[in-house]
Amino acid sequence: MEAETVSKEQRKPMLPTTLKLIRTAFESDPTVPVPHRRRLLALLRDGAAPEARAPSTPSEPRILRRAEAARRLGCSLRLVDRLARDGTLPKRKLPGRQRAAGVLESDLLALLLAPVPDTPAQAPEAA
Repeated sequence: MEAETVSKEQRKPMLPTTLKLIRTAFESDPTVPVPHRRRLLALLRDGAAPEARAPSTPSEPRILRRAEAARRLGCSLRLVDRLARDGTLPKRKLPGRQRAAGVLESDLLALLLAPVPDTPAQAPEAA
């Protein structure tokens, strides 16, 4: 038996009180991760069918904005810019944007997982 597909125009919008009730239920359930909760609430609110969205595959390169890169590195935006200028963390243009830039998530992970070079301690010079 096939499930009937209902077009977006035929769907009735969900009442705000119903969305609030579902949101409260998700927030009280610690087994539902925050990203899944947001995605499910967006699906309910917008009425988009899950198959209508393109699934994200791990093979797609993911571009992070500078602020997200700084948050993951635990540093400032200026340090992210300096790493990009030095070539340690190359910048990529965001698709469809003129000036906006970000970094590839894979480049950021490689930087985070890179071994830290041993630097000898500086001995104080005798005067």
